[in-house]
Amino acid sequence: MFKFTLEKKSSQCKARTGTIETNHGVIKTPVFMPVGTRATVKAMNNDELKSIGSQIILSNTYHLYLKPGQEIIRKADGLHKFMNWDRPILTDSGGFQVFSLSKTRKITEEGVQFRSHIDGSKHFISPEKSMEIQNDLGSDIMMAFDECVPYPASYEYTEDSMKRTLRWLKRCKDYHKNIDRQNLFGIIQGGMYKDLREYSAKNTIDFDLPGYAIGGLSVGEPRDLMIELLDFTTDFMPENKPRYLMGVGTPDYLFEAVEHGVDMCDCVLPTRIARNGTALTSKGKLVVKNAKYKDDFAPLDENCDCYACKNHTRAYIRHLLNVDEILGARLLSIHNLRFLIKMMENIRKSIEEDRYLEFKDEFYRNYGYDYHQKCDNIK
Repeated sequence: MFKFTLEKKSSQCKARTGTIETNHGVIKTPVFMPVGTRATVKAMNNDELKSIGSQIILSNTYHLYLKPGQEIIRKADGLHKFMNWDRPILTDSGGFQVFSLSKTRKITEEGVQFRSHIDGSKHFISPEKSMEIQNDLGSDIMMAFDECVPYPASYEYTEDSMKRTLRWLKRCKDYHKNIDRQNLFGIIQGGMYKDLREYSAKNTIDFDLPGYAIGGLSVGEPRDLMIELLDFTTDFMPENKPRYLMGVGTPDYLFEAVEHGVDMCDCVLPTRIARNGTALTSKGKLVVKNAKYKDDFAPLDENCDCYACKNHTRAYIRHLLNVDEILGARLLSIHNLRFLIKMMENIRKSIEEDRYLEFKDEFYRNYGYDYHQKCDNIK
């Protein structure tokens, strides 16, 4: 089962709310998806994920293919049972990770040959292999195998890559076996070139898939260029299908995504910066490891309702981090994920009340920067 219902459109911009119905539950959009790369969101257990409002998590095809291997997860009857998660799961295709191994991979029309980052062993992933792995994983939403073009890239390279991604999409759709249980999303590419983005969008949408993703943005290009291309691309995407902007997780980029008509986003940022001792708060980023918090007995964020903020202080969490206690990273991970999930909940409410731009202005003022300028406080 898969159904997207568009519920409310802002009169101020492209922002919208909706619901996605899957076999493992309903997702209210716009939504931020925590990343569970290796069948776990780092430092979090499933009850904690549910307590902070996680509606769906993302897992990584490349990493699960290497360890523990698709055969083990298939024997476990899929990823949901393997990790005991009863809510929706989205799996990426493995393409981004494979293509990031630029020194050890070779791209051909058939697929990509690469060496494992773990032990250097040789592997080959084709569109068909990516579908086979994801069919074994049993995710609710699976992504087509594509190439994420780096920034910068020439027009000629980007065009060749984009057209090959479209050919790979056809192979993915033809090979996909579990169409009654799993839903394939296509990925729009085209780099930084508007005509290639338009060509990719129109031809990807012609496949009439359950949903569509925007790839190849937030890969190092200037912020203004990213927003311009995002706004341009969503104009070609159907209103009656969910729109997914891949790999963004800073508050400003999440606001921009929603403002330009995106329904779904994901990023490793909240748990990654947590492990480095940084908290996202309503008044900006807070580097908890700094000495000025050694006797600060306030919560991380007085406006947060997460377990960490209800039960512990900045001073205590700083102490845990500075003596390398795992609990410190866990508490910050709980907080950062809850911060972004709650932010998206409030964004949804502001759209329902048709006051999205007012809420954005209020959030940004509290965060302490002018969003018309470079958002140094967030980046």
